[in-house]
Formats: sequence, structure tokens, C-alpha cells
Amino acid sequence: MAMERVTVPLVIGLFVAVLSLLAEHCLADGGGPSLAERVIWAVNAGGEAHTDMHGIHFKKDPLEGKLGKASDYGMRLPILRSSPEDQILYQTERYNEDTFGYEVPIREEGDYILVMKYAEVYFAQSQQKVFDVRLNDHVVVKDLDIFDRVGHSTAHDEIVPFSIRRGKLSVQGEVSTFNGKLTVEFVKGYYDNPKVCALYVMKGTLDDVPKLQPHPGLEKREELEEEEEEEIEAGEEGGKKSTSTAPKYRVQSGPRTPNPYAADNSSLMFPILVAFGVFIPTLFCLCRL
Repeated sequence: MAMERVTVPLVIGLFVAVLSLLAEHCLADGGGPSLAERVIWAVNAGGEAHTDMHGIHFKKDPLEGKLGKASDYGMRLPILRSSPEDQILYQTERYNEDTFGYEVPIREEGDYILVMKYAEVYFAQSQQKVFDVRLNDHVVVKDLDIFDRVGHSTAHDEIVPFSIRRGKLSVQGEVSTFNGKLTVEFVKGYYDNPKVCALYVMKGTLDDVPKLQPHPGLEKREELEEEEEEEIEAGEEGGKKSTSTAPKYRVQSGPRTPNPYAADNSSLMFPILVAFGVFIPTLFCLCRL
């Protein structure tokens, strides 16, 4: 009996200890809500419902038959930077000949991220489709030219962090009253029609957003742009003009044109004199004939 009295508490103690270790392990491994659980709203614009590789469920476009036009023109193209199973999110889209958008109900305060998915599948050059994006009347993306950003048939995500606290929406340094609805608008510009391929809203920070697959050309371009920005900032801090240092990746159109009055033209006169000396005797002989 004495052995049983000792054994039962010991087993219970070991069981509790194991549970505690498992709980600590789960917390250490980020045992909070999964990415899919953090997403509060997601839509596959112009397309059917789809669950992506991260478990995010994009519902069928609620604007179908109500506003704008759906297009699956991109279905004939592979989309770079996107996984094969999720290319559908970039191959369908909704566009409109005027400003249009979606309303997202948000009931809880906190930090949020708006992710908008794009791919240019029609135009083959920049300045063909350019538009803005507004978030509750705040312009959060200005002059979006998808082709200029990433080229043709290439996935591009626009990511906009914002927060809601005490009835106020804060985004990109601006604050406005929040009434429980987030309005995402794609604003008609001077070049063609605004559009979107898919979008979702999630709780979290920028670090929580899944990254697109790498694109060597784009990564090199981004690195060079960052180097240029650093050089400009360094020049400004040193009191120098930013124009004094040319960006490394820009190729000059050609050598500088020399001063024509500073050049020595004596070398050009010799062949002219020789030609003139040959021409005169030849002309004299022709006249004798």
C-alpha cells in the first residue's frame, strides 16, 4: 500500500511535467493562430473560391454580376513568382471602367495587413494601365503600374499595414474615423481601367505576410535601387548634392561631346593637301588631251 501511495503522486507529477514541457514547446514554436486563422477576409477577384498553399480560403468574388467585369484572360499564361497551385489567384481579375472596390467588416481593434495580388497579363509595356488604391479615402498606393514594377505575367503583391484603435484608422501616417468597415477602392486613372486579381486582410505585421518566390532580375533591381537611395542619403548628410554621384546601374548614352574649337585639326589637313596636289596635275593632263 505504501508503494502505491508513492507511485500514484509520482505518476501524476510526471504527467503534469510532460504537459508543461509540451505547452512551453508549443509556445516557443509560435503556437498562436496559424496564418489562415489570422486572415479575416479574402476574395479571389473575378474567379471562383480557392484555398491557397498557406490554407487561406479565398471566397468567390462577391461583385460577380453586380459591378465591373471579370476576366480569366491570364489563364492562358504561366505566372512567374507564384506557385503552380496558386497561379489561379493571379490569372483571374476584376476590372471596371470607373472606380470600384470592396467593403471589409472589421470588428476588433489591432494591427492589420491588406495584401493585394496583381499580375499584368494583357499589356506588354508600361504606362498602359496606371491607377491608385484608396483605403477609406486614404491613398495608400499611388500610380500603380504593374508592368513597370515587375513586367509581364509576373506576380506582384502590394502590402499595406494599418491599425484600428479607439475608433480610429491609422495608415501611412494618416488617421481617420473608423465605422467598422474598411473600404478598399481601385481608383480610375488616365491610363486604362483599375483592377485587382485577389486580396485579403489579416491580423498581424509585415513579418507575417508570406513572400512571393524570388525573381533574380527584380532582386537585382531592388538592390541597386537601395544602393542608390543609400548614396543619396549619404550625400545629403554630408552636405553634398545628390546629383554629384551617378547611380551605378545607369548606363550613360555615350561619351561627352568634345569642344570642336579645342581640338587640333592639323592632322586632318595633310590628306587634304595630298589630294589637292594629285588633282591639279590630273586636271592639267586632261585639258591637254
